Amino acid sequence: MTTKTSERQFLERYRPERFARPSLTVDLVILTVVDKELRVLLVQRAEHPFKGRWALPGGFVRVGESADHQGEDLDEAAARELQEETGLSNIYLEQVRTFGKPGRDPRMRVVSVVYFALVRPSLVPLVRSGGDAARARWYGATDTPPLAFDHADMLAAAIARLRADLDRTGIAFQLVPETFTVQELRTAHEAIRAQALDPGNFRKRFLRMIDDGVIEPARGKRATASKPAHVYRFTVEREVES
Repeated sequence: MTTKTSERQFLERYRPERFARPSLTVDLVILTVVDKELRVLLVQRAEHPFKGRWALPGGFVRVGESADHQGEDLDEAAARELQEETGLSNIYLEQVRTFGKPGRDPRMRVVSVVYFALVRPSLVPLVRSGGDAARARWYGATDTPPLAFDHADMLAAAIARLRADLDRTGIAFQLVPETFTVQELRTAHEAIRAQALDPGNFRKRFLRMIDDGVIEPARGKRATASKPAHVYRFTVEREVES
């Protein structure tokens, strides 16, 4: 007579230590637009490996000790690392891709899930270094020093995703003030693309976004070198809709 094993019995007998388990990290490509330039936040590593080298902020995902307590969610880990490494919270985070090539970390087999975080320019002065970082600094996203691990590849992947999302979502609104002028939004688009855009063509696109309900006029005007400019804001429900 065959005895059927219940799932509960199977789990009680299961021994996860029989299988190799790589470590898991989250790494953050933190981007902003300052002085018409897309910039990335790097931290200088205070510990080995790559001590003294610049790197993306990040760290290990906390893993529990049992099947009932398996640790933290990936998004929770990304938000925690963002707060610990920079002091920022409630920042837009989006998962980019996973890096798992053997040998990418000299310590052991490590799989890294990469996120990009978009920081409004007004929040840049609030950033502080923390965790295992000696200091933090904003660099031009396309003009960084040599990075630790495979973080240069991570940065390139995040910028490529951001540029792709720019065409199909309202993600650029994460990199402008809460109310913005046409010029300020065009500046963000130019910084992300690393190329100048025709002002007339961009204004046509801007008007289409108004017609589509993606943005709407806001109260007040912004002082400029020539004359006060109208300001706008994104509609919350369409903020990053794809």
